[in-house]
Amino acid sequence: MTVPFTPDRPDLVRRLRAAGCVYAEDEADLLLDAADSAAALSDLVDRRVAGTPLEHLLGWAEFCGLRVAVDPGVFVPRGRTALLVDAAVALAGPAPAVVDLCCGSGAAALVLAHRLAPRWLAAVDIDPAAVTCARRNLAGLEVPVFQGDLFAPLPTRWRGRLDLVIANAPYVPSAAVPLLPAEARHHEAPVALDGGPDGLAVLRRVIADAAHWLAPGGHLVVEAAERQTDALCAELVAAGLLPTVRHDDDLDATAVTARRPT
Repeated sequence: MTVPFTPDRPDLVRRLRAAGCVYAEDEADLLLDAADSAAALSDLVDRRVAGTPLEHLLGWAEFCGLRVAVDPGVFVPRGRTALLVDAAVALAGPAPAVVDLCCGSGAAALVLAHRLAPRWLAAVDIDPAAVTCARRNLAGLEVPVFQGDLFAPLPTRWRGRLDLVIANAPYVPSAAVPLLPAEARHHEAPVALDGGPDGLAVLRRVIADAAHWLAPGGHLVVEAAERQTDALCAELVAAGLLPTVRHDDDLDATAVTARRPT
């Protein structure tokens, strides 16, 4: 006879809260939904209490209203990145040519594929695990995912023809990486977090090449910390791009957009 699976939700919430999970009740419900036995639930809870990101345990994250697959080791899409996506959608013209650099799980590209009607859309990441995950998320949407460093793996015929480039590149200064939550430090690829001495090393390389890949009137949209915007805008102006800063207090998010002059 099968023994009924009757978990103790209040005890589960207490364990998660004691481990520092801010949204313990919501997490408890998600873990309960994901487990089909007492043993499976025990394993999930033990791993969560030990610091494994909830999204890696579930295998997915919610982003901009969509469920996005997230494999172990892959950067978990943050809610704040919704500002980057919203800014990109607001700037996109009809049937844009779009590239998502540092795509991670492909979350932003997935949302753009649904919100825009791009004539073509591609994603790029240097991390093989991220590329595998993004390809799974974007399967069936005719969105190629290239493995490589920023613009390098893109077809050269696209140079000067991109209407929209987005990049959620790493922007955490190297010295601040050890201060990140353990979930990020221990379970996400360092290449997705470490932005170099001032956090702008990768973004500088994005900016340096963006003007050559954007079509006249095309836009670059990147995420950054609010304190980095002055330095970032100076880099954009030096590259011949016209920057604008957007901030959302509710999301605690900052996006910088830049247009290539016509």
